[in-house]
Amino acid sequence: MSIKDWPEQERPREKLLALGASALSDSELLAILLGTGSKGKSALDLARELLSRYGGLRNILTAKYNDFRRIPGLGSAKYALLQAVMEMNLRQQREKLQRGRTLNNPRYCKDYLLAELRDCEQEIFACLFLDNRYRLITFEKMFFGTINGASVHPRELVKRCLHHNAAAVILAHNHPSGIPEPSQADRTLTVTLKSTLEVVDVSVLDHFVIGDGELVSFAERGLL
Repeated sequence: MSIKDWPEQERPREKLLALGASALSDSELLAILLGTGSKGKSALDLARELLSRYGGLRNILTAKYNDFRRIPGLGSAKYALLQAVMEMNLRQQREKLQRGRTLNNPRYCKDYLLAELRDCEQEIFACLFLDNRYRLITFEKMFFGTINGASVHPRELVKRCLHHNAAAVILAHNHPSGIPEPSQADRTLTVTLKSTLEVVDVSVLDHFVIGDGELVSFAERGLL
């Protein structure tokens, strides 16, 4: 039976309009995005199959195209739609960190850093550059590595700070393993960067290590 033949209160789209998006299950939300199912399957049936196959919404949204399109009922149009949803979420997180926003409280940038770095398959070292009132100047991904690490060059970070006329920075990098616990190498690097940047009068406010849906703050751990 097509979803169109269901009682109105059971149709995902109508349910969302009546009760709000938070009232829907993962499969119902996904069914709305998919729009249509496949032969013999409704959009909700297909959504449930995807959730069972991938184990959750996040894995569906980050699935590789060649794997995604092998499933009957899916293809480039549905894949493009899900990727657009991912990018819209990232951009709305980015809007929260508009140029000029004060970031003296690290919690303001946690969601954004998670969205930017948590799903990266290689280690990436990034930096939020701030002015003397801790207002955001810009965000840059600076160093890219393998699954095991990225080489960070203090001299290049100093050059970017001087280029942006930054007075402070918030450092961040991800652990592709999903475990955000700082390594001894992370601690040593942070000490090195902090002492190097002090020479050019730039403060390190925090260093975040991004894992699988969670992060560790050096400042909150008392490691700075």
